[in-house]
Amino acid sequence: MPAGAGVSAESRGPAEARSSRTARSLPFALVCACRPRQWLKNLLVFAAPAAAGALGQPSALASCAVAFVLFCLAAGGTYLLNDVRDVERDRAHERKRDRPVASGDLPVPVAVTVGVVLVAAVPPASLLFHEPGLTVLLTCYVVLTLAYTHFLKDVVVCDLVAVSACHVLRAVAGAVVVGVPLTTWFVIVVSLAALLVVVGKREAELRAADAATDAAPAGSRTSEPLAARATLRGYSVSYLTQTRTTVSAAMIVTYCVWALEPAEHTTFHAVSIVPFIMFVLRYNLLVDRGVGEEPEEVALRDRPLQAVLVALVTLVGLGIYL
Repeated sequence: MPAGAGVSAESRGPAEARSSRTARSLPFALVCACRPRQWLKNLLVFAAPAAAGALGQPSALASCAVAFVLFCLAAGGTYLLNDVRDVERDRAHERKRDRPVASGDLPVPVAVTVGVVLVAAVPPASLLFHEPGLTVLLTCYVVLTLAYTHFLKDVVVCDLVAVSACHVLRAVAGAVVVGVPLTTWFVIVVSLAALLVVVGKREAELRAADAATDAAPAGSRTSEPLAARATLRGYSVSYLTQTRTTVSAAMIVTYCVWALEPAEHTTFHAVSIVPFIMFVLRYNLLVDRGVGEEPEEVALRDRPLQAVLVALVTLVGLGIYL
């Protein structure tokens, strides 16, 4: 038998994994490891100013753009450190083994150095733009994401709350840099939407892990999902489905109460309830199909979801700016 035959893909080291495909250059690998597609989440900094009708002001738009860039840099640093910590687990994962650090395209010392520089430099760098509130929020974001990387990601329920809180911090940052008030309804809807996405992601991961376990040869099956997050052992599909259903219902009710507020909102806000509910229903359908493991991919690829989102944003925009 030739040397190396019978060695599973999961047990291959970075050199063997890299030899089976085209290696990425160091700069390109570094950018990929910062996960630019996930920077879509940072668009939340525009949400509160947009809802308040403030994005028509050039200064507000510029402030949000600065906050967006700073959150992208901070997120990139935390992703690098997260991938370094999870490098062995990622190498045993069918999809994550191709990440730059796990595949060996990005050396661990480089990832650690750049990651530490970014998470340490971004919060104080925000002081250059005279936004102390943004500095506080970026610091909270970095501390929370590092805590998630090192221990919260392995604590059941706490992992859901930690990731959701990171989304809420982004939305709050947009309000802070522009100076618009945060309404209770806005914070609740954003918090519930963040929790819905995170719960859907965990459910899709658990479904995928269970499918991988079922597909494994009978003699090699274990009681734990292959290369899964430690927290997945504490969840069940039924629990996550029930949680997702509860969160979806609460979010729809909250949005309806906000949109039907007669003192502040127009008919456009009321009509926006329809695409909002369609958006929630479509997302839940996709999660049930096992598609929600990468939420940013869902947002970029699913045309019906994009269509109802455009309708929702258009109607809310008409209600705010007309």
